[in-house]
Formats: sequence, structure tokens, C-alpha cells
Amino acid sequence: MPTFSLSINKEKHSVEVDSGTPLLWVLREHLGLTGTKYGCGVSQCGACTVHLNGNPVRACVMPIDAIKADQEITTIEGLSEKGDHPLQKAWVEAQVPQCGYCQSGQIMQAANLLENNSKPSREEIISHMNGNLCRCGTYMRIMKAIEIASENMS
Repeated sequence: MPTFSLSINKEKHSVEVDSGTPLLWVLREHLGLTGTKYGCGVSQCGACTVHLNGNPVRACVMPIDAIKADQEITTIEGLSEKGDHPLQKAWVEAQVPQCGYCQSGQIMQAANLLENNSKPSREEIISHMNGNLCRCGTYMRIMKAIEIASENMS
């Protein structure tokens, strides 16, 4: 099996896995980073969203051999050291989670939005978050949390 060097949450890791293994399984099964969730497995729900060089990607369909050693992967565990990113605080304040399954992917998608647009309109939030599904239907609370975080980050 080939060995892959990865930079995840600002730490270097080396994993020996089959080429083509999805990043999600490397994160969860080989590195114990279980904050990233398996949802649909076909890149349709966004539960597995992580950042690759700051851009959201679906870890369930991202083959490990497509990631270069110099690329930085950020998971929900790496978003903030103490779980105190403004989005994480806003998520609690707005009481977003119900079952919680999609939440790490939702937060990672929202973090990318606020990094690129610190004052998004409701339409921009809806457009950016469109590919992340919540089976509990907490979309209005997700929007409120993003708006709270946006205010607190300014």
C-alpha cells in the first residue's frame, strides 16, 4: 500500500492506505478525526464537508491520491482550538443542532462563506449553503447563526 503525507489541522500525518481511499475514511478510520460525518457517500448532502486549501470539498468523494502533501486540510476539529470559532458560538446561541449529524459540514461550509464574504446577504447565505442538507430542517436557525457570527466577527 502506498503512503500518503497529509497536512491536517496544521499537523503532519502519514497514512498507508489504498490509492483512491476517500479522504473521509482516512480522517475517521485512520486518524480518529470523527467530527467529519458520513452522510450520503455521493457528495450530495455536505455532511462530510472539510476545507482543502481553504475551499470546501466533500471528503466522501475526495480520493486520497488527489491530495498533494503541500495542501492543507482543515476539519471541524481544526476550525478552532477550543471550539470557540464565532460560528461555533453562534451555532450554540441560535440552538441550531437537532440530531446534529450535518452540523460539522454546515459549519465548515459557512466558515468558507464568512472567510470570503464577512457580511453576506440572506440571498448569498442561501446560495452558498444550498448544497448542504439538514434532514431536521434547521435551515432558518442555520441562517440566523451565520448572521450572528457575521455580526460578531466584524
